[in-house]
Amino acid sequence: MEREYMEFDVVIVGAGPAGLSAACRLKQQAAENGQEISVCVVEKGSEVGAHILSGAVFEPRALDELFPNWKELGAPLNTPVKRDDIYLLKDDRQATKVPNFFVPKPMHNEGNYIISLGNLCRWLGQQAEALGVEIYPGFAAQEPLIDDQGVVRGIITGDLGVDREGQPKDGVYTPGMELRGKYTLFAEGCRGHLGKQLGQRFKLGEGADPQHYGIGIKELWEIDPAKHEQGLVIHTSGWPLDKENPGGSFLYHLEDNQVVVGLIVDLAYSNPHLSPYDEFQRYKHHPVVAQYLEGGKRVSYGARALVKGGLNSLPKMVFPGGALIGCDLGTLNPAKIKGSHTAMKSGMLAADAIVAALAAGREGDELQGYVDGFKGSWVQEELHASRNFGPAMHKFGPLLGPAFAFVEHNLLGGALPFTLHDRRMDHTCLKKADEAPRISYPKPDGKLSFDKLSSVFLSNTNHEEDQPVHLKLKDPSIPIAQNLPLYDEPAQRYCPAGVYEVVRDGGEPRFQINAQNCVHCKTCDIKDPAQNITWVAPEGSGGPNYPNM
Repeated sequence: MEREYMEFDVVIVGAGPAGLSAACRLKQQAAENGQEISVCVVEKGSEVGAHILSGAVFEPRALDELFPNWKELGAPLNTPVKRDDIYLLKDDRQATKVPNFFVPKPMHNEGNYIISLGNLCRWLGQQAEALGVEIYPGFAAQEPLIDDQGVVRGIITGDLGVDREGQPKDGVYTPGMELRGKYTLFAEGCRGHLGKQLGQRFKLGEGADPQHYGIGIKELWEIDPAKHEQGLVIHTSGWPLDKENPGGSFLYHLEDNQVVVGLIVDLAYSNPHLSPYDEFQRYKHHPVVAQYLEGGKRVSYGARALVKGGLNSLPKMVFPGGALIGCDLGTLNPAKIKGSHTAMKSGMLAADAIVAALAAGREGDELQGYVDGFKGSWVQEELHASRNFGPAMHKFGPLLGPAFAFVEHNLLGGALPFTLHDRRMDHTCLKKADEAPRISYPKPDGKLSFDKLSSVFLSNTNHEEDQPVHLKLKDPSIPIAQNLPLYDEPAQRYCPAGVYEVVRDGGEPRFQINAQNCVHCKTCDIKDPAQNITWVAPEGSGGPNYPNM
């Protein structure tokens, strides 16, 4: 098919912290060097920030480098961290507060800010446009544009106005465009579907540990002003999770009597009966958390997978014509539970390499300058110091894991002479259904805990119903024929939005996909034990619309 096209020097996929930082840096460096560099950012959300979900406690190190005058420019960093409280939850009632001295150094948050990452990205988008970057929200990058020599030359956006059977709708069909670039940066966030394709095509993961993931589920609440303590950061480990089903939680006090509360469940969990969503709902009833939420009002809900393999799991970051940046690459620091600052810096390093390449008259090669710059940066140093955190948590559990981290970081400064590895892929960790205890979850009370559908409503998720289902099954028979008898079809539970159901309406069970509920968390693409589900981008602007998340 002949498609319309637009040409740029650089095409960036994803208007998150990595992509927008790269765009801003490209324009800044070009201006300093007297170059003209055209930059396009394509974003699948309806607006910049619509699909951004993170805790978030933000470390401003990269922002200080990108915009040293960010305060004067009005960056939405309004709540400095005032205090860190860390608890070990023993059961649904008891908790032990961890003395500050024993908290691993990477988890200290002096100098950091509690923010809405979505709002920071909206602000970064404004700075990028002021610098001359073209941003196109509501257009999903559907596939990479690769020439006959195997060089990435940009991306193709998804077709618009296609019905459920893949046929063009009369009067509204618009074929996708080619956005061509001399270099293309992929900044889709965790488990980007184009990043996944590129990893397979260019064998980017060879030699690295498998990537590891968690699912983060988050709510925004307005609480009683008498219970609000702006700047307070609370983390917990332990209940309702355990060594075989690990994870942790957060509760951050923002401005305006708002708090964000969330649970991160490691996607290496073993019990197929576990529901991350329902674990989160019962977690909120623990007295450590409930004391703040009781009498409050839930404002928003969302969920997103996060990448947590760290340095050991970093793939090769470049290929002919492009590079992975941010969480598409896997730069989150698992020891800090932070990835925005490292994502931003990776984008800036890639931008520097592209500016140098274009100045030298090169295009379409592998950006070795990005690789070298990354290895010489504070991101590499930080990830190297934290390389053992994830494997230690998996090997030693929620008690001995933090103790290991304390020794490594507080006593040895991250300088252990060996590296732990975790080479088991998350989707292989499930036990068989008959080997794991069933879990009985309490019914939601409508005050602190809620059902999935009312939560999805608060995420403002919307998809055009008459469009192709964007959750693809390689083999439609596997959910019922294989996953149901072996694992009681865990997709019913690991999805935090009620997308997957096993329907029993009098006849044989059937697998139902409610794609319009999808909040784009990517958990199904990661955790399905048969690796039978592939998430692809739906029609542009579909999905959640997160305010202040």
